[in-house]
Amino acid sequence: MNVPEMFGSMVFNDHVMREMLPKKVYLSLRNTMNEGKALEDDVADIVASAMKEWAVGKGATHFTHWFQPMTGITAEKHDSFLTVDKEGSVIMDFSGKELTKGEPDASSFPSGGLRATFEARGYTAWDPTSYAFIKDDTLCIPTAFCSYTGQILDKKTPLLRSMDAISAEAVRALELFGKHVKRVHATIGAEQEYFLIDKSDYAKRIDLRLTGRTLIGAPAAKGQEMEDHYFGSIRPRVKAFMADLDEELWKLGITAKTEHNEVAPCQHEMAPIYDNANKATDANQLTMEMMKKVAERHGFACLLHEKPFEGINGSGKHNNWALSTDEGENLLDPGKTPKDNAQFLLFLTAIIKAVDEYQDLLRISVASAGNDHRLGANEAPPAIVSIFIGDELESVLKSIIEDKPLSAKASSRLDIGASVLPKLARDNSDRNRTSPFAFTGNKFEFRMPGSSFNIACTNVMLNTAVADALKDFCDELEKADDFNASLSFLIKRELEKHRRILFNGNGYSKEWEEEAERRGLSNYKRTPDALVHYCDKKNVELFKRHGIYTKEEMESRLEISLDEYQKAIRIEAVTMTELLRRQILPSCLSFSSELAESVQRKEAIGIPAYADRSLCMSVSTLCEELKQKIDELDECVASSPKDTLEASIHAADKIIPAMESARKVSDSLETITDKALWPIPTYSDILFYV
Repeated sequence: MNVPEMFGSMVFNDHVMREMLPKKVYLSLRNTMNEGKALEDDVADIVASAMKEWAVGKGATHFTHWFQPMTGITAEKHDSFLTVDKEGSVIMDFSGKELTKGEPDASSFPSGGLRATFEARGYTAWDPTSYAFIKDDTLCIPTAFCSYTGQILDKKTPLLRSMDAISAEAVRALELFGKHVKRVHATIGAEQEYFLIDKSDYAKRIDLRLTGRTLIGAPAAKGQEMEDHYFGSIRPRVKAFMADLDEELWKLGITAKTEHNEVAPCQHEMAPIYDNANKATDANQLTMEMMKKVAERHGFACLLHEKPFEGINGSGKHNNWALSTDEGENLLDPGKTPKDNAQFLLFLTAIIKAVDEYQDLLRISVASAGNDHRLGANEAPPAIVSIFIGDELESVLKSIIEDKPLSAKASSRLDIGASVLPKLARDNSDRNRTSPFAFTGNKFEFRMPGSSFNIACTNVMLNTAVADALKDFCDELEKADDFNASLSFLIKRELEKHRRILFNGNGYSKEWEEEAERRGLSNYKRTPDALVHYCDKKNVELFKRHGIYTKEEMESRLEISLDEYQKAIRIEAVTMTELLRRQILPSCLSFSSELAESVQRKEAIGIPAYADRSLCMSVSTLCEELKQKIDELDECVASSPKDTLEASIHAADKIIPAMESARKVSDSLETITDKALWPIPTYSDILFYV
């Protein structure tokens, strides 16, 4: 396998553009991509012609505007290149207009009340900063998506706006240090966790097929307590899947780099090399799609739900975020002496201020029915947003705040104590797996997003909040008579003001929850509790200030998120009642009948049937209780309010507890029912397949 030759072979990337486009057109397009300047009108037709020629040469017959509506997944409508000329002959054609603008029917996509259902027209607009690619013999053109009246209906547009906002303010900040750059990029590396289970087991479980998670299931005799799966030897069948996935991703120019077993049985992780936030988001959406497709080829089902199985770790998506100039300088690299790196300290202080002031937005960006099961469950960060910076940086910031000399730092190298082993370079921070937002050497790792999430929303929040902090700093420092004195004063003042968000300890402890409350940090454990703060005045003003969202666009997103939450819970509840009523209860009643018949037969000939009778009583009693729980769950679903917010609160307060109560009875039945009669694959079957 020639990986360099394969990599990006299905992407209309810079190498292809340089070869196929006239130099003037290529430079114009690169100018648009690098500096965010508007595309010149006469460029589109030439680019479209070259793109079509390249795609057809790769076997493509159709094109599509590939976009990211508010569903969180991608959407596409395919059109063939086929057209008929004046002589009636069929030719393959693709115009600049078709490249730059599409018109899908937008009526069935979530709009959160921005427009009426009958207002069907929507527009897709080419995003030239993200490369076109070929998937399933179709040329896919990354696009933004808006309504007929121009309101944004997608996840890409606000992300692009937030990237412009943070670039503009970061460029201003660098000017203060005498550095003149054209653009600063928010860069992302999205680690993706997932489960692989046997496709035959998946097909037999309606809960997995309809909701993505198991709604019932007693624990297997063995789970993850032996810690033997994490970084363990990868099974050949899984390794074959990973190799196939790598090839598919490499063809699409996605830099799949790391793969390993995760903590839970059947759980794995893939990590790419970082890229700018827009490309990284597109790549992650493609990665999730390819994981599912490739898994099917290998007889697997890929689960991206945040909590597919109760009692073992769920799956997240770690959002590694940094800032980099167009010249390649990482603005979050502290250097060898962070205390003397004023530029780094200014950017670090801006991030601390941003996360503290907009901790609610970061929590909102990861709020979902699935992620509520995972956050704070001793496997993921808690719902409390805090920042981990490590001991070295903590001592630096403490010395600044308290005006004290920096204590002597520990050796930067680790001596493991064996002469044959090298002395290892020590990073300037450890890894705190309980921290939601952790500094990891030259970037921040935001560990709260769920595995199924589109990371655009998280990075919109993060980019905009940091841009706002940098704006405040620049507005103040640009007026300063003595820059160095003003900079020192500002950093000390802001660190002191926002010190409460810094926490290096155990985020799982009860003590931290109590301490966070004393510090005034938010702790929204359930999605509705977080979402109601989305349109708080300070948040509306933040996004308006930087041109990211209008108030109406924010209100629509709030409505969509609440509706998505309550629908997800409702679907789970209805699926659960069907599973319990039509599969579990009949099977357990059959077992009870068999036991009753056994009691009758034995006692008729004078044989004691104590065990049969006792087990029959236990099963019968639990069956009666389960029937009652099913009826109660039905009633909870039926009594759900029509108002979206009220329905979401009802789902959290009433439906979820009713589901948990019914599950408890079902799981008890599973532990005593004849395995041959249990109608669905158990955790032991699913998690420990051959």
